[in-house]
Amino acid sequence: MAPPDDFLGFGLGLRTDHFQDVLATKPNIDWFEVVSENFMVDGGKPKHYLHAIRELYPMVMHGVSLSIGSTDPLNMQYLRQLKVLVNELQPQWISDHLCWTGVNQTNSHDLLPLPYNDEALNHVCDRVDQVQNFLGRPILLENLSSYITYKESEMSEWDFFNNVARRSGCNILLDINNIYVSARNHEFDPQDYLEGIDKDKVKQFHLAGHTDYGNYVIDTHDHPVADPVWALYKQALQRFGWVSTMIERDDNIPPLAELLAEVETARNIAYDTLGQLERVKQREVVT
Repeated sequence: MAPPDDFLGFGLGLRTDHFQDVLATKPNIDWFEVVSENFMVDGGKPKHYLHAIRELYPMVMHGVSLSIGSTDPLNMQYLRQLKVLVNELQPQWISDHLCWTGVNQTNSHDLLPLPYNDEALNHVCDRVDQVQNFLGRPILLENLSSYITYKESEMSEWDFFNNVARRSGCNILLDINNIYVSARNHEFDPQDYLEGIDKDKVKQFHLAGHTDYGNYVIDTHDHPVADPVWALYKQALQRFGWVSTMIERDDNIPPLAELLAEVETARNIAYDTLGQLERVKQREVVT
C-alpha cells in the first residue's frame, strides 16, 4: 500500500513555545501545521520565526474563524488576510472546521455544530464554493467534537460531511480524537463514523488529547493522546491507508521533545499497521 502523492508524513502543530527549539535543533519531523489566525498580521517577531521555520519544513495552514456554517455573510476582510498569508507561506493545503462560530456579528469563541439536514447542506456548500473560488484552491474541513445535537437533523454527521465534500469539491481533515469525544458524548460507535466517511476525500488526520469526566468527554487539547484514541487511529489507518497525520496540543504545552515522541508513536503505529496489511496482501497473492 504505497502512500499517495500528497502524503506529507507525520507532523506537529507549531506553537510559539517551540519556535527557538525548532530553529536550534531542526528536529527530524516531516512538516508543521500553523494556526492561520496567529499570523494574519503584518510583520512582528512571530512572523519572523514563522518564515525562518517555513524555509526548513513543509507547512499546512489550519484556521478556526471561517465560520462556514453561519448565516452571517462571509467575512471578506478575514478571507483577504487569509489569502495574503497563503501567498506568503505557500502551504500544502488550508483547512478550517465544519461549524459555525457566531451570528449577528457576535462571536461565540467556540466551534458549534450544525443541524444535519438539506437546508444546512445547501447553505454550507454554497459558502464553501465561494471560499474556494476566492482562494483559488480547494480547502479541507474538519469534523468537530460536539456536545449538543439538533432535533432538526435528518442525517448522520458523516453522511452530511460526505455530501458537503462531494458537492463542493472540498476535502476532509478527520480528527480522530474528535470522533472519539463525540462518540462518547452522543453514544454512537466510532467505527460507524470511520466506515461511513468517503475514503478518497480524507487528506489529513489530527490526533490530540482530551479530558474524560466519566459521563462525558471534553476536547481540551491539554493532554497526551489517550490510549482509546491511539486504538481508533489504528482502525482509521486500516480504513484509509496512508494519511498525513499530526499531533495537536494547545494548552499545558510540554517541551518539544515530548510532542516529538508522540509524533514518533503515530509514525510507528502507521508503519506497523500498514506494513502488516501489506504483508497480508502479499500472502494472499502467493496463496
